[in-house]
Amino acid sequence: MGLLMKCTFLTSCLFVGWSVTIVKCSTYPPEVRGDGALNAPSPPLDSESPALQARSLGFFYSLSLSSTFPDDLEVNEYCIEMLHVFGQRYVAYANCLVSYARPIKICQNCYTGFNSLVEIYTNISSDQLGPGNVSCHDSLMRSDRLMLLYTLFIKLDEIWTIAGCKQCLNENQDTLSNDTIYFMASLNLSLTCFEKFQGNHSELCKDCKLSYKRLNELYGKMEENQTLCIDIEDAMNMTRRLWSKNFGCSVPREETVPVIAVSCFMLFLPIIFYLSSFLHSEQKKRKLIHPNRAKSSSSLMNIQDKFS
Repeated sequence: MGLLMKCTFLTSCLFVGWSVTIVKCSTYPPEVRGDGALNAPSPPLDSESPALQARSLGFFYSLSLSSTFPDDLEVNEYCIEMLHVFGQRYVAYANCLVSYARPIKICQNCYTGFNSLVEIYTNISSDQLGPGNVSCHDSLMRSDRLMLLYTLFIKLDEIWTIAGCKQCLNENQDTLSNDTIYFMASLNLSLTCFEKFQGNHSELCKDCKLSYKRLNELYGKMEENQTLCIDIEDAMNMTRRLWSKNFGCSVPREETVPVIAVSCFMLFLPIIFYLSSFLHSEQKKRKLIHPNRAKSSSSLMNIQDKFS
């Protein structure tokens, strides 16, 4: 009887140990390394541990640094909205510049986008208070050494300034000036004439000479008045290239006549100088000879008187 109880107790212990092993394997299955060996199962994590909290938040937890900053360092919602508007207008203006890069027509087509960008940048960079008496100047413009908004705006504003687009717009910079509109109309007349005689260059040079000459005169006046922008300069250069290089035409300029006259005068000026110098020296020689002759003749008469 005692032997039977010992066997029963031993069997029960083995069964309990086997059951516990099955439960552990099902709860924490072993991991297999690359070499086929089994890794030890990881111990259970405490629900309050930082590692479990980080795993529950996911990958965003490691990147969302702003969530750990105090509320007084957060950017105001109004300033965030202003920043969003600046980004939209910046992209729109940059796309316009690229779209009208060749042939260049940025001053004609991008002034609306540029004015909108200037407006939002002025609102951000000024100390004017918005809703809730909030100014976005410090939080968006001077919060770090990069000053990204300032750098981005200055680059595009520099392009606008170098292009001279202000010269082609009116005083309010919200539409094209009258001189620009008139030049574009004259340019279209010349280009239309070019297309009309595309296959006959001799007729083109004859029939389009008047419109091309007027276009050149208008460009010269605008250059004197400093009302040129990159659009007009590029359009005129392309038109002149078509006229002279592609079509082989030429227009005699009125100022060539004075140039030729002045050149001829400068050419004959040395001849006139040397000729006048020669004549003047000969005249002096003659004046010097006359007194000598007179003196010699009087001496001769005195000698004759003595002998007589």
